[in-house]
Amino acid sequence: MPETTFTISELAREFDITPRTIRFYEDEGLLSPARKGMQRVYSKKDRVHLKLIVRGKRLGFSLAESRALIEMYDPSSQNTDQLQALLDAIDLSSERLAQQLADIQIMKDELANAKKRCQKAMRDHKK
Repeated sequence: MPETTFTISELAREFDITPRTIRFYEDEGLLSPARKGMQRVYSKKDRVHLKLIVRGKRLGFSLAESRALIEMYDPSSQNTDQLQALLDAIDLSSERLAQQLADIQIMKDELANAKKRCQKAMRDHKK
């Protein structure tokens, strides 16, 4: 039974990314498709790696974090190390997002204060 394979176009459509993005991940060593002439042929393993990269990106993980998680894959250990690393990465990403939210609120407050000062200066100028 032949192994299921995917073209770059199929994967790009499935994950709503560009073929250029997939080639970038390949250049970074995260994917390693076979070649059939000039055409890239992606395996199920490549598809899973791409799925993890895209999911990681949407969760705020860096490529380095996604790479580390992919490299930890070890079904013989029930992937407990990988799952723990994923939990740690989720916690770290959550902390980063909380800090970003706090920073955004500070910026919003500063903008509101600057706006009030500008409006007051305009009113004072008209007097």
